[in-house]
Parts: sequence; structure tokens; C-alpha cells
Amino acid sequence: MYQFNYHKPASLNDAISIFQGSDDPMYLSGGMTLIPTMKQRLAAPTDLIDLSGIAELTGISVSDTVVSVGGFTPHNVVAGSREIAAKLPVLCDLVGLIGDNQVRNRGTMGGSVANSDPAADYPAAVVGLGATVVTQEREIAGDDFFKDLFETALNPGEIITRIDFPVAKRAGYSKFPNPASRYAVVGVLVAEFSDGVRVGVTGAGPCAFRATGIENVLNADLEPGAIDSVEVPDAGFNSDLHASAEYRAHLVKVMAKRATEALLA
Repeated sequence: MYQFNYHKPASLNDAISIFQGSDDPMYLSGGMTLIPTMKQRLAAPTDLIDLSGIAELTGISVSDTVVSVGGFTPHNVVAGSREIAAKLPVLCDLVGLIGDNQVRNRGTMGGSVANSDPAADYPAAVVGLGATVVTQEREIAGDDFFKDLFETALNPGEIITRIDFPVAKRAGYSKFPNPASRYAVVGVLVAEFSDGVRVGVTGAGPCAFRATGIENVLNADLEPGAIDSVEVPDAGFNSDLHASAEYRAHLVKVMAKRATEALLA
């Protein structure tokens, strides 16, 4: 690592003030991506602002229509929440599949979503459930949040304070995990709402996206077999040593069918 200044503010305003007064600052949430990146000298912030001391960023609030999760809430807290399990069990299921227990103890929802890792699980929930990302400045629709590989709609200095997930009538999530990292080679969340079906995909492309072709057929016939008629083009999909773009396109359909089966179950 390069030398940097470490800060641990006690309030959101303090964190923002430090960020605005630093040359090249970065916020630290769970550190699951940032710390390894700094160790490899691929990132060299002048100031590291640790958000773990800000109590207002952590917590869960559940109503009949919305599940709100604070940005610094660790994965395991979400996965083990009885309140969330009672209203939006798919979110607990999805989060329980992230990495391993150590990762889930340290990693946070806000850090995962803000990073826009192409193989992260949470983005599929943000897009598939039509969530709203809330920062200290504004609210951002989940459909507008992910822009590209490690690129989001966040402005410099914006902090995800919470994410509001609408409660679906029923939903299911399925992913094909990398056997070592447990990252999603492809993950698909299918959710049914009163106004139709939404399908969020992670792992396949540079960032999470909605599979509108699959949504259309499921809105006409909410059965796994209906997905067989959909053609998923692989143009622009990720292709690496784990899976080719063509194979990822195939996995989108397979995981969508499994997610639909989970929804119907």
C-alpha cells in the first residue's frame, strides 16, 4: 500500500466534510474490494474515510410495502433478519449466497452496490425489485443506478445512506457461483408485483441490468418453460476464463428458469 491518511468520523456530516477537504479521498465501507485493490497498488487515495463509526448508516426498517436497509448494514445482518424474511424472503436468500461467512460479516450492502462489481449479488436485487438508492443528496431509481463496469450514477462524495426495496408479491433468486469466490458468474432475480414481473440480472454483463425479453414472456405466462422461447443475445456480455459470453447468455435463461421455479414454490 501507499501511505494515506486514515479517518473514522462519527457522523455523516463529518465524513462529507473530510471528503470535501481532502485531495483524493475514498470512502471505506466493508473494504471487501477496496482493501485488496489498495494492497495491489491499483488504488492510492490520499485519505481513507472509514464509515464504520456512523450509526445512522446501519439498520433495518420494514413496513408492509417497503424494506429499508442502511448502507453500512453487513450482509449477515440482512441474511439473518426475521423482519425481512417475513416480508421479502428473497432478499435474505440472495444475501445468504454472498461469498462466505467472513465476507458476509464484513461486507456491507452500500459498499457492494456503490462498487457496481459486475458479479456482485446485491445489484440483481436493486434492479429486479425496482429499489430506490438513497444518498445524503437525493433518491436514485434502481433502473438508473448502474451505468457500466464499476460505474454508477453516484456523484463524487455521495454516500448511500439506505436502499428501499419494494415488497414483491413473490420472488426468487438463482445464481451460478464461481466455485472459489462464490461471485455470481450469472445471477437472476425474478419478482412479481401487482403491475407485472421484473427480472434483474447480474454477472452476465459489465453491470446489472433488466432482462426485458424474459419479463415480457413471464408477464404473459408466469411459468419457467415460457423462458425457452426467449433469445438472449450475448453481445456485450463478459467473457473471461470463468465463462464465455455465449455461455453466460445460456446461463441467464437457466438461472431465470430456476428463479421462476423458486418464485412459484
